[in-house]
Amino acid sequence: MTNRADITKTWKLFIGGAYPRSESGRVAPVVHARKSAAGIAVAYAAQASRKDLRDAVEAARAAQEKWAASSGYLRGQILYRLAEVLEGRREELIEAIRVSGRVGKGDARREVVAAIDTTVSFAGWTDKLDCVVGGRNPVSGPFHCFSQVEASGVVAVFAPEESSLLGFLTLTLPAIACGCSVVAVASSADPLPALVVAECAPSADIPAGVLNLLTGSRDELVPAVASHRDIDAVVASVNQEHAKTLQLGVSENFKRLRLVDPNADFMKNDIWTTPRAFDAVTEIKTTWHTVGS
Repeated sequence: MTNRADITKTWKLFIGGAYPRSESGRVAPVVHARKSAAGIAVAYAAQASRKDLRDAVEAARAAQEKWAASSGYLRGQILYRLAEVLEGRREELIEAIRVSGRVGKGDARREVVAAIDTTVSFAGWTDKLDCVVGGRNPVSGPFHCFSQVEASGVVAVFAPEESSLLGFLTLTLPAIACGCSVVAVASSADPLPALVVAECAPSADIPAGVLNLLTGSRDELVPAVASHRDIDAVVASVNQEHAKTLQLGVSENFKRLRLVDPNADFMKNDIWTTPRAFDAVTEIKTTWHTVGS
């Protein structure tokens, strides 16, 4: 059948463990970087609206309390299972990165391997973060004083435009590992690797609502995230204009904000997988208790 037309996949959103179409009804082509002038789409991605963002935040809020109450050991097992599923779909992830035309196959392979290793690293942090960051504080007086790490709540993540898999996981996994639920916005230029991860999430037993993924225009989604009052923290790799919008928004409604350099090198794992990765998505709760006689 020489005249058969290829079927170009249209990817949906990932909200509350389901794959809905965008409320807006819009999709946008994902084009090859070096063939963009030809207008040939390698896939289509849903264009999320403010309503889709609200739905994702509601799903994240509904899931967050139970996820935070689960043991660090369980969260670690689930994230390790995610690494196993990603390993099983390694070639698909390589192709998802390579098909955009932004990197060659060798670089795509190295990014996928680093992304899987990063997932394993954060799986290991889930039951160790409290020991490293929290602990007993020496105080003067008849008191016990303990500091304990707690999840911030619902976290919005804007993934890097260039490091569409490794950067996405590096900024998203710390929040999930410590007990937050996440509403992530994939790279607008190359969303396919993040969408493959969203397909892996149910197989990895990530509870519905813990990870939600939107695709679409940052010009539309950044102001919506900045003004949303049920988002507790934002981690964003965005341009200067969007960064300013986020700074103005969080100053009005008191979100935590971590801005990440859009040109950051996420291959330097020793920088990105330290306890500092959790700063923007955790709170420190300190408890004082009298010493009995």
